[in-house]
Amino acid sequence: MATSQAAGTKELVHYRVEEGVAILELDDAPANTYSYEMMQQLDAAILRARMDESAQVIVLRGAGDKFFCAGASIAMLTTVGPEFKYYFCLHANETLSRLEQTPKLVIAALNGHTVGGGLEVALACDIRIARKDGGKIGLPEVNLGVLPGTGGTQRLCRLLGNARAMELMVTGRTLGFDEALALGLVHYVYEGATFWQDVLAYARQFCSPNKAARAVGRIKRAVVTGSEMGFGEALGFERELQQLLFTSEDAKEGLAAYLEKRAPRFTGK
Repeated sequence: MATSQAAGTKELVHYRVEEGVAILELDDAPANTYSYEMMQQLDAAILRARMDESAQVIVLRGAGDKFFCAGASIAMLTTVGPEFKYYFCLHANETLSRLEQTPKLVIAALNGHTVGGGLEVALACDIRIARKDGGKIGLPEVNLGVLPGTGGTQRLCRLLGNARAMELMVTGRTLGFDEALALGLVHYVYEGATFWQDVLAYARQFCSPNKAARAVGRIKRAVVTGSEMGFGEALGFERELQQLLFTSEDAKEGLAAYLEKRAPRFTGK
């Protein structure tokens, strides 16, 4: 079911749930560039997926087969003032942080070119799966005289290390998806003919009854939030999350199934 929009407002982010997978699709032809309006809709879709009990995993993709997202709309940025640009970037940061902190696994399906702010969106996701020969990936903002301003300078360094990430950003070099795989920028590259079916199959492995989706989400929270804490504080946070899981129906089922030597049947509760 699509996200409802006010009359006259273009739907730029589509939302639907298929077999436990919430699918968020960026849709603004030709390159799925994002505006303030798209970021508002993405923000709303993220919050909706958080609260949607039928959604256990989130997949973010671009409409069509040429672009995941080419970043912020250059046409928009050339028509607004410095104050708007500042608050636009602030809101985009807040939106992607909300995505990163959502206690459900988020998979970026890179179905096409993933450059600039598009890569910054993908970096806020937990798993990145690219379509073979589907496009280029990178942060070429330096070629416009600016820097990756939606978390790119921070998330790319945390992922690849300072030296490698800085070289990519200061040269503005874009990579093919196979090279990105070798660098660790993407997790998998899937064949184009079956890309979307394979992405959904990958996502569904984290849904009930196959996996305890609540535990998957809390592992994510422990890693994402704990990595920004001191070690002792992070261990305390981990214990709190574990205690919450011990009270869940899935933990009871998982422990019982182990003792009874049978496959568990998780419900996500």
